[in-house]
Amino acid sequence: MMQWLAVAAGGALGAMGRYAAVRAVTAWLGPGYPYGTLTVNVVGSFIAGALYVRLVEQGGVAAPVLGLLIVGFLGAFTTFSAFSVETLRLFEDVSIYAALLNIVLNVSLCLVACGTGLWLARQALST
Repeated sequence: MMQWLAVAAGGALGAMGRYAAVRAVTAWLGPGYPYGTLTVNVVGSFIAGALYVRLVEQGGVAAPVLGLLIVGFLGAFTTFSAFSVETLRLFEDVSIYAALLNIVLNVSLCLVACGTGLWLARQALST
């Protein structure tokens, strides 16, 4: 139960952090390009890599801490952090081809799925 509460608390904090960061960056650089989203994805991916080394590879950290910081906070702050860690692990542990496949599949399939969802929702609203 403690693990679930840690993930929930981290998720709430991560979502609020993402919202605040995106708003701040957008206010600073303007709404013409999604700089806020790019910023949280890059920052979150950097933090995920650093935390993965410190908390997972070096070990000695309780599961609720991992749930709070990596799954909860970074998962809500940016889903790109999980994708980045997983892709680099594939590169290091499997092959460059597995990593490249992960990149191509995630980016292309998610864009296609998002586009399909947009199209279906727009079609439903127009009828």
